[in-house]
Amino acid sequence: MILPRFHVALGLALLSSIPSPAQPWWRGNVATPAEARAQTDRAIGQLNPYLNAIGYAQLTRRAERVAALRTRTDAERRQVEVRQKIKDLVGGIPALSGPVAVQTFPGFDDEGFRIENIVYESAPDYWVTANVFVPDGPGPFPALIIAPGHGAGKSSQYSWGVNFARAGILVLAIDPMGQGERLQHFDPELGTSKVEPVGEHEHANQSALLVSQHIARYWFADGIRGIDYLVQRGDIDPARIGTFGCSGGGTAAAYLAAMDERIAVAAVSSFITSFTALLPGHGPQDAEQTLPGFIAADLDFADWVELAAPRPYAIIAFEEDFFPLVGAQQAHAEAERFYGLFNATDQLKFIRGPGGHCNLGAVSPELLRFLITHLVGPHAPIPALEPRRPTDTDVLNVTPTGQLSTSIGSAIAEDFTRAAAAAIPRLQPFRSVEATAHHRDELRDNLRALAGVVARPGAPAPVVTTDSTASLDTYLLEHLTFASEPGITLPGLLARPHQRGPHPVVLWLDALPLDRIANEPDFQRLAASGHLVLALHPRGVLGEPDPQADRLALGQYMPVHLRAHAVGKTLIGMRTDDTLRAIDWLRQQPDVSPDQLTLFGPGAQGLVALHAAALDDRITAVVIEDTLVSYRAAVAAGLHRNLSEVVIPGVLNRYDTPDILLSISPRPVTIINPANPMGQRMSNADAAAELSAVLATDTNLGQPDRVQIIHRDPRDPRPLP
Repeated sequence: MILPRFHVALGLALLSSIPSPAQPWWRGNVATPAEARAQTDRAIGQLNPYLNAIGYAQLTRRAERVAALRTRTDAERRQVEVRQKIKDLVGGIPALSGPVAVQTFPGFDDEGFRIENIVYESAPDYWVTANVFVPDGPGPFPALIIAPGHGAGKSSQYSWGVNFARAGILVLAIDPMGQGERLQHFDPELGTSKVEPVGEHEHANQSALLVSQHIARYWFADGIRGIDYLVQRGDIDPARIGTFGCSGGGTAAAYLAAMDERIAVAAVSSFITSFTALLPGHGPQDAEQTLPGFIAADLDFADWVELAAPRPYAIIAFEEDFFPLVGAQQAHAEAERFYGLFNATDQLKFIRGPGGHCNLGAVSPELLRFLITHLVGPHAPIPALEPRRPTDTDVLNVTPTGQLSTSIGSAIAEDFTRAAAAAIPRLQPFRSVEATAHHRDELRDNLRALAGVVARPGAPAPVVTTDSTASLDTYLLEHLTFASEPGITLPGLLARPHQRGPHPVVLWLDALPLDRIANEPDFQRLAASGHLVLALHPRGVLGEPDPQADRLALGQYMPVHLRAHAVGKTLIGMRTDDTLRAIDWLRQQPDVSPDQLTLFGPGAQGLVALHAAALDDRITAVVIEDTLVSYRAAVAAGLHRNLSEVVIPGVLNRYDTPDILLSISPRPVTIINPANPMGQRMSNADAAAELSAVLATDTNLGQPDRVQIIHRDPRDPRPLP
């Protein structure tokens, strides 16, 4: 929220309306739409430029390295390095070799082609539904692998399949994960996905990130095994296999051409651009298109093209696309030089079209000429694109029920995530203070490396300005602005008792508008009882989501989460930086007691509070409320909500919340209403089971009550000091 810069008189008038602690107030009250918009605008208005600046610096470094390539050997060496980087970023490609397992279902014949309906296995027990458009004749045929855009159905591929088949090209048209007949969370009663079909990619990816994986690995596997299937058919020319797609389908085509050299030609539409052009606007798009640390690893969209060099490649871009045309031109210019190192600039084509996203009709003659020339031959006739629609879209359904889950069963991507998490050993109880201390030291290194925390306790305090002050009966209420780092200012609300200190301190991290925090009975009680209370909005806080309007899969933090992860940042890490810097400032205040600092964080800020306490021994106690009990629980659950705000790529490979709780020992931690991955309150017993190693260690060390798990009704006071 953008805090008003009160004149003192206005501040007194507004603050006089704050109810006394005796008046009822509870967190059921939410921000008004205007408050929520103002808070979101302020947060995004700062965070996006901050993250963009990091990305621009990384892209400049990358551009210098690419510009230093001088020979074909240099280019080939970079291809090997980049391909391995990408495999590492996605957690490797699921391994499956040998003959492709295939199941066939009834198809149908049409004029000049027939459709075969199949499913094939691209990873163990992980099946892909596909329509195969087969030309008339004996073959061998050239072939294309195509996929629809994100959210589009298989009928969107029908016209392309028909036209290419009638031109003599066999087409394998697949359903991407989470689309068509491959919904990962299909609910037969709803007749659709529990997480909304367009959000299935995002939902699966948030879980995968926790175990150092990314769902692009399944796009790679689907395409690679698709080539294997085509080759084993016997009616395909293995030297003439291509790929084509637009938007999400363009993503799949770019990935396949980059990761499998058996692709002889690629046409990629409405995907290739540059991050220099993309970041100022929409920024990173869908989950499958945004690999964690991609920009930080010296990568850009042009790398997808350059990995295909010197094979024929067409970049197709549109003047009004949200994948900016200027970025596509930049990628083409760089890739053209890269292709030049192979003496193959004539193999790279740029097709520019009018209109918006995937306006393929306007460029179809040029697109068809490119693909048919390279797949059929330079003298093959180029047919006019004839728009075709199936008379009944149901005929394109491969499986009897129209969904893999209810027809033949299939693993889903999150099954692989759960298997990876299950293979990670759980924390075991410790029996000595020395072992606990060693674990704490290791955790701090891991936490900084994965969450990306850079602040160090005891650094010079940030610059803080007072925007307004109002005097209440027992304390002053000050609106503050914290300059956490260049480009990042944070609103704060400080209750400072009239009586001289030193005072115990409560640092209150929250997503609620600050004036609403000032109305909280606990805030008022603490301030009136002689505590110095600082309520702070860490960076990027967009306010509390409306549980009725919130989309299960995405959550309001998905766009920020994608942008941050692309440049190697996390919201948890950046907010922990802000918290540590706020403590640096608090410790400099003359009326602060240095050994009485409690950190309180509700919701996602509870995980920020835990991370800060793990790194800063000056925090003497931690209270969290409605906070996810563990990352492992999020992976194990079938569904989760708003996980994007707290995701840390690879976190479960190094640590989880029980590790953090253990590292805070011997300092006390109170967990109020521990939350499951859906944001619902867990039973105290279930939470204790999830944290059993911590509770057992505390018992072994003679402090069995250090971690308290309690239930609180919204009207009850919090157990704050």
